[in-house]
Amino acid sequence: MMRAFKMVAVGVIALATGGAAAAFAADGPLVDQAFADATTGRTFFYSRAGQAFGAEQYLPGRKVIWAFTGDDCQKGYWYPQGSEICFVYDDEPGPQCWTFEKTPDGLTGRYRGDSENAPLIAKRSSPEPMACLGPDVGV
Repeated sequence: MMRAFKMVAVGVIALATGGAAAAFAADGPLVDQAFADATTGRTFFYSRAGQAFGAEQYLPGRKVIWAFTGDDCQKGYWYPQGSEICFVYDDEPGPQCWTFEKTPDGLTGRYRGDSENAPLIAKRSSPEPMACLGPDVGV
């Protein structure tokens, strides 16, 4: 079940990052080019219900690197599908689709079909790359 919550998802912005709020000026889901403009070149740190959940680095060409907190990094990519952003990771090729929207807490990601769990919220982001624990460390 935890694999289903890989993000990015992808793409939650901490509103404390200066100009980042401007990228979320429109109401409704953040999709396609707006999502790319808001995330590319940044690493986002996600929480769920106030607890650290994971981080995702957004690279050019819709590529991503994701890791649950304290876990190995996984490479993947994202693509738009209607009002959702879908992610596919090397270790789990099935898509994982999310809806992202601006909320007072920051940009909030909700996994398709998961109304029981709290959404993911990025409390901060950084232009620095992720620090990966593995599996490609030292390679």
